[in-house]
Amino acid sequence: MKIRVVIADDHPLVLDGLRMAIARSGKDIVIDAEAADGKEVLQLARTNPADVFILDIMMPGLNGIETTRELLKMLPDAKIIVLSLHDTKLMVEAALEAGARGYLTKEMASRTVAEAVTEVHAGRYYLCPQAARWVVEAHLTGAKRTRPRGGGAAGAAGAAVAAALTGQETQTLQLIAEGRSNKEIASVMGLSINTVHSHRNSVMAKLNIHRQADLVRYAIKAGITKL
Repeated sequence: MKIRVVIADDHPLVLDGLRMAIARSGKDIVIDAEAADGKEVLQLARTNPADVFILDIMMPGLNGIETTRELLKMLPDAKIIVLSLHDTKLMVEAALEAGARGYLTKEMASRTVAEAVTEVHAGRYYLCPQAARWVVEAHLTGAKRTRPRGGGAAGAAGAAVAAALTGQETQTLQLIAEGRSNKEIASVMGLSINTVHSHRNSVMAKLNIHRQADLVRYAIKAGITKL
């Protein structure tokens, strides 16, 4: 039986590379659909749920972390692999806390994606080497993700990004990092300016970050924006 996969990435070259790698692998994997953002993934999942979802961590609109959480609410047994340009501890932790079972860097994805899909579909985890190292180190040291060492206010809050912010708060933070005004954010999200202001204050309070520049830095480190 073939493993049906949905791939979501807004870079055509990445999609082309993954498509070719899967085709060359010789494994029973078929790409059911491709998407450019998280909202499109959720629409596909409602009508034609795949066996494995491969999600770019920094998609526009709804990023890969938030898409993972929303997808698992809809399909609790969904198998998800996160794809990223980076393998920072912050991003790896956020992806796993959100419920992803795989983490690949784009640098290595063309060589490992077929194996990752097979492993994750079988109910196992598949992590790129650096991501695996973070997990092993956290286990050996007994480190708690919600209380990481160092890194200041943004670092301390970073590991808990998946649990701390609601979906609308995460999207608000993403738009703040992109330089949008409250009025623009309200228009994009279909909310009132007062609601956006409330989300902004909630994000700052939860993350204990109160300066615009620090919010932008945090959003970049957490993979919420690709600026």
